[in-house]
This record gives sequence, C-alpha cells and structure tokens, in this order.
Amino acid sequence: MGVAITPLITKEPVSIEQLAGRILVVDAYNILYQFLTTIRTPDGTPLRDEHGRITSHLVGLFSRTSNLLAAGVRLVFVFDGPKPVLKASEIERRQARKDEAAQQYADAVAAEDTEAMKKFSARTVSLTQEMVAEAKELLTGLGVPIVQAASEAEAQAARYVREGFAYAVVSQDADCLLFGAPRMIRNLSITGRRKKPGTPLFITIEPELVSLDKLLSDLRFTQDQLIVLGMLVGTDFNPGGIKGIGPKKALKLVREHDSPAAVFAAAEWDAHQAVPWQDVFDLLRNMPTHAPVQPRWGRLDRPAVEQFLRSRGFSTERLTVLDKLGERQQGLGEFF
Repeated sequence: MGVAITPLITKEPVSIEQLAGRILVVDAYNILYQFLTTIRTPDGTPLRDEHGRITSHLVGLFSRTSNLLAAGVRLVFVFDGPKPVLKASEIERRQARKDEAAQQYADAVAAEDTEAMKKFSARTVSLTQEMVAEAKELLTGLGVPIVQAASEAEAQAARYVREGFAYAVVSQDADCLLFGAPRMIRNLSITGRRKKPGTPLFITIEPELVSLDKLLSDLRFTQDQLIVLGMLVGTDFNPGGIKGIGPKKALKLVREHDSPAAVFAAAEWDAHQAVPWQDVFDLLRNMPTHAPVQPRWGRLDRPAVEQFLRSRGFSTERLTVLDKLGERQQGLGEFF
C-alpha cells in the first residue's frame, strides 16, 4: 500500500551516473508489482508466453536490472519473509479489491469496453510464488545478490542502509523511512519514463533521492514522531489510518502534542482502529530483521539467462543488453 506521506517529503534529483558504484537495496515485491501493473497488452491483460505463463514481471525485471547493472549500479534484491500478523487486515482488504476488480473486468469484457478492461485488469494483479521463484532465478543468473527478509523487505533493506552495507533503499513507497532507512531512491530507471498505470500513456520521470535526516529536519521531527505521523494517515498495519486525517492535518496533530499517547488520544484512535496503537507503533519500531551480510555479486551466467528467457518467449533482440553487461564485468573484475 505505502504510507501516504509523500506530499511532505523533500526530494532532490539524482542521476544514474551519480549512483554508479553505489549499492542500492531493492524492495523486490514492490518493483515486481510495478511491472505486473504497468507492462500490459493494449487490452490491459499481462504479457504471456506461448504456454500462457505471465511474463510482464520478467520483461520489466530483466530490462531494468540488466541496464542498471551495465551502468555500474550495484543492486541487491530483498524479498519479503513471513507477514506480520498485523498485516492480515490489509491483505484481506487488497484481496477484496482484487475480487471486485475481477468482476468489473469481466463486466467490461462482456460489454466489449476496451478502456474499462485496461482500467480494471491492472487492479487484479497477484504476485504468485511461481513468479517470485522466476524472478530469483533470473537475478541469480545475472549475478545479483538476493536477501530473504525476516519479515517486511523494506525493514530489512532499511537495516542494510542504516548499518552501512548499502547506500539507499529503492522503492516507490515511503514505508522504508518509517523503518529508519537513511536514504531512499524513487523512480530508478534508465529510460527516464514510466508507464502510467491503467493507461497507454508514459510519463517523464527522473530518479529522486530522499534523505531521512533532511526530512526529519524539515519537519522538526524525531523518528518516533515520523512513525506516529505515518500511523495517522495509515500504514499496512493499520489500513486507512484515522478517517478525515491526511498528511497536513496529521503533521499539525503531531506538532501539537508531546507524546504518541497524547496524539492518538486527540485523534480518537480507538474509535477508528481495532488494533491498539501501541502494537502498531512497536512493530514499526522493531520489525524483525536479519543481521546484514556483505553483498557479493556473481558473474553473469549468460547461457543460463538466455536459456531461461528464451523459454519464456524472449527474442534475441531483447537479449542484446547482455553484451553491455558482459563487457562491463570484464572491465570491472573487482566489482564481482
């Protein structure tokens, strides 16, 4: 879902050239969902191979990852571990929305309404365990390190950055800031554009750097106050937040009160949320994570990557980026 505090975040542009040589930790599920949602056929359905297997996630993952690696960016992918119990209601909410979208999509198909088909098809996206396994196989072939989180990937990624094992977390969501990530990179892409979900349109983007220290300084907040702010507008562990409270009103509330208890009393937490605020607050502050280990990159296994992608219907033309990646690896032996 992502915590809705983006309007309060100060962002600054950062170039791919500036990120070359940096270690960036990617929230794998976040980016795979992005590809599944945006890489679609004209009628809104996902790309598939000749056997009917969805390949949208592989098209996006291969293209972006291989190009960034060829540009010298060091990527580490972190995959979610077991979901916290407090996330159950958010998972149920997402599934209900997908079920509703599936019915709306079926109605659009029956009415031969192409625009509605595009709109609702993307909302039915599910990331299966098979897709996750495919993504890991592809990343391993490209020589990219994989980290299995103890629980939430963004919390694990945040710890890697916080303890100096990486420069920044790559994500479109601000959740990693609540987990204490010192830096976050948004819109990481070589192409400088991104497909707008539910439409055939592309929008111009540029990578953005968010600094947690700058954010806290601008807001005159502590890390705990930032967590409280996020909870007021809603997190994956208290979906919806407090009705009627958006980022600006939440900012005012946090500044007016000197403790989390006082903030949530004034916001009437118990009238809007079934779970105690202390449980959500403690989880965000103490999400389980594994101790980081130094990432190690492997060499490109070109035969394995080509065999895997060709088995999923990739053309020879799509694989030419491997030439650039191989050349870069030859010139940067110490990188691997």
